[in-house]
Amino acid sequence: MAHSDDFIYMRRCLDLAVRAEGNTSPNPLVGSVIVHEGTIIGEGYHLRAGTPHAEVHAINAVADKSLLPHSTLYASLEPCSHHGRTPPCTDLIIRSGIKRVVVGTVDTSLKVAGRGIEKMMASGIEVVAGVAEDECRWVNRRFFTWHEKKRPYVILKWARSADGYIDFNRSPGEAAEPHWITGMTERVLVHRWRAAEDAILAGGGTVRADNPSLDVRLWRGKNPVRVIVSRSGDLDPGSKIFNTTADVILFTRNWDVSFQNTLVIYLKEDQDFIREVLNTLHQMGIQSLFVEGGAFIIKSFIASGLWDEAWRFTGKKNFGGGVPDPFFSFTAGRSYRFKNSLLETALNF
Repeated sequence: MAHSDDFIYMRRCLDLAVRAEGNTSPNPLVGSVIVHEGTIIGEGYHLRAGTPHAEVHAINAVADKSLLPHSTLYASLEPCSHHGRTPPCTDLIIRSGIKRVVVGTVDTSLKVAGRGIEKMMASGIEVVAGVAEDECRWVNRRFFTWHEKKRPYVILKWARSADGYIDFNRSPGEAAEPHWITGMTERVLVHRWRAAEDAILAGGGTVRADNPSLDVRLWRGKNPVRVIVSRSGDLDPGSKIFNTTADVILFTRNWDVSFQNTLVIYLKEDQDFIREVLNTLHQMGIQSLFVEGGAFIIKSFIASGLWDEAWRFTGKKNFGGGVPDPFFSFTAGRSYRFKNSLLETALNF
């Protein structure tokens, strides 16, 4: 049975878990704390795939191990019960003598799927599951989407002018560069968002018009894999996306293209290409996708229904014409005001 304090300690687990955002894929974000008589005596979180899990760090952080049999261990996600690159956390918990474990949410991946809880209960441990479950699932929405929906978690991001255009109409021969709508604060924030995702996607039109780097140069973190969808494959080999700071995956219907540092994948489908791209990325182990495509790409994701979050910036400048906002039926859930723009968000689940 859950106690009122269990929610307090579970939220501490979540505070710890998100410290590693962007670093643990394909593993989930997990935080763990150990509490003895109302005092946290050990805590930890999973840092990156292949390293000890949160529960291991929490147990190792307890100075007086004799307190463990009289303590409660909290974990934002069900402890694992299988051998991977690290041993099962359940075995360590059982050996430690801990008699009560509180779990935020069950791990629905095939390798765990409740077996960690079953194993601890079979050893005599009291297990309470589902504490702050919605919050725990939200933190690992990428992980759960990849395992349960068999596709990456998809975030759409675009910016529009005050009068509803995402770009000017480009003139032939115009320099390939972005027409900025937002300010520097928003650009830094976008780079932080990029660093949290496995991959970033743009269309060939965006690459030709803006020559984007699609990296995290304004934030400290790893560059996401760059995914380009260009059915023609008509791209400048000197484009910034083809530098060596991150891998590139190009989806195209042109067999004859080749670019530096790029895996070329032939698109079989023309109408349902979004599903094909997501299926392929899922098979490659990519759990999340940040979409910064132009109007055609954004509109295609919306039409497919295969998206999870949408983030739209609206600037203060009027364009007076150009490429219209591709999401006509956008209904904002939350909004955030910046000096130079308004950010609105929407969810699709």
